[in-house]
Amino acid sequence: MAAPRHLKVETCISPTDAVRAFRQLIIEANWSARRIHGSRLVDRWAVIVPLAQGARTIGMVIENGPLKEVAMEAYSHVQGAAGSLTIVEWLIPNELEDEWRKLFAQWSSRLPRCPWKWSFGERSTIGFLLPVWGRSKKTFRNQGVEVKKGSWPDQNLPSWPPNNWLLPDEEE
Repeated sequence: MAAPRHLKVETCISPTDAVRAFRQLIIEANWSARRIHGSRLVDRWAVIVPLAQGARTIGMVIENGPLKEVAMEAYSHVQGAAGSLTIVEWLIPNELEDEWRKLFAQWSSRLPRCPWKWSFGERSTIGFLLPVWGRSKKTFRNQGVEVKKGSWPDQNLPSWPPNNWLLPDEEE
């Protein structure tokens, strides 16, 4: 079996909002999941020297259903002198490409605000010229999410969960 695919998404939402949206999808699909907590070593740049520091992580892993073993972990850290970025990391089994895109589109549409649009104040605090702004939007576009102006949240998504994803004991 091949190693799962790893996807790193930089967003403007908080880690708790990211996990909350993922948990809502899991609950609506009637799947079971477990929480994961931990820490991650991140680099913070002070002038020209990187300083290593820890960032607390929170997340969830789906334990059953068609998306079994999909995991999400979110953390926030300060890259420069001020302002923090939220990083959401996903582990996706390679055989779940189509199902994964449906989940990711549903997740991004349930977030409290557009995940790839930072406010002017946030950009100014974090660093206006960072490549994060374009990279985030490109990541969402590459995962099948419509990123044109006014397209978030996507109102044309199918119902959640798809009927063919129901567990055997839920079918009628």
